[in-house]
Amino acid sequence: MRPKTAFLLVLAGLGALVAGCGGGEEETPATPDASPSPASEETPTVSLPDPRLKGEMSLEEAILRRRSRRDFKDSPLTLGEISQILWAAQGITGKTGLRAAPSAGALYPLDLYLVVGKQGVDGLGEGVYHYLPQSHSLEPTLEGDVRQTLARLSSGQMSIAEAPLSLLITGEYERTTSKYGERGVRYVHMEAGHVGQNVYLQAEALGLGTVTIGAFQDEEISQALNLPSSYRPLYVMPIGHPEP
Repeated sequence: MRPKTAFLLVLAGLGALVAGCGGGEEETPATPDASPSPASEETPTVSLPDPRLKGEMSLEEAILRRRSRRDFKDSPLTLGEISQILWAAQGITGKTGLRAAPSAGALYPLDLYLVVGKQGVDGLGEGVYHYLPQSHSLEPTLEGDVRQTLARLSSGQMSIAEAPLSLLITGEYERTTSKYGERGVRYVHMEAGHVGQNVYLQAEALGLGTVTIGAFQDEEISQALNLPSSYRPLYVMPIGHPEP
C-alpha cells in the first residue's frame, strides 16, 4: 500500500471514531421538537412563572448542603418553586434552544412529569403533568392523586406518597440511539444523572429537599401514569419542604 493511501485511510478511521464518540452538545439542538407532546394539541396548558436567573444561595453552598431528604412537611409548593426546579432540570437557557443540562448531540431524549398530590402545589390540581420546555408550561395528562400508586410501585417507599409531589424523569432511547447506536443508551442514563443533580442543587437553593429513587416497576409505572409506550421511567424524585 502506498504511504499516501495508508495515511488517508488512517484519517478516515480517526474521523469515524470521533464521530461515534458522542458526548458534548452541538451548537444548536439536532431536533428542535425533541419533546413531543403525548396529549392532543387541544389540551390546555398551565403557564409557569418566569424562572429567576440569580438566586440567594451560591453554587458552592448548595453543593455543601446537598443531601438526600426523605421526610417532608405537609405543606404545598408554589408555582414559582415548580417553575424554578423544572427550568433547572430541562429549561431552555439559550436562543438556540440549548437546555440547562447537557445532552449528547443536543438530542434531548428526556421528558419530565410532575405527579402532584392533593393540595401539593398552590394553584395546581392533583394529577400528572408533562413539562413542555419550549413554552415553559405544564400539560395535564392524568387527573387524580396517584402518589400512593407511585409509592407502591416504587418498592413501597412512602416518601413518594408523603411528599407534595414527585418528579418523574423518563427517557426515549431512540432519540439518541438513532445517532449513536447502542452506546446512546449510556448517554441517556448519563443525561438523567445530569438532570438529577441539577434538581438536587436547585431544591437546596430553594430550601426544599429531594431524593433520587431508582427502585420501581418500570412497566407498571408507565401504565399507571399513562405514559407514551416509548418513554421509559428512569428516576423518581419526591420533592417537598424537608422536616428538620
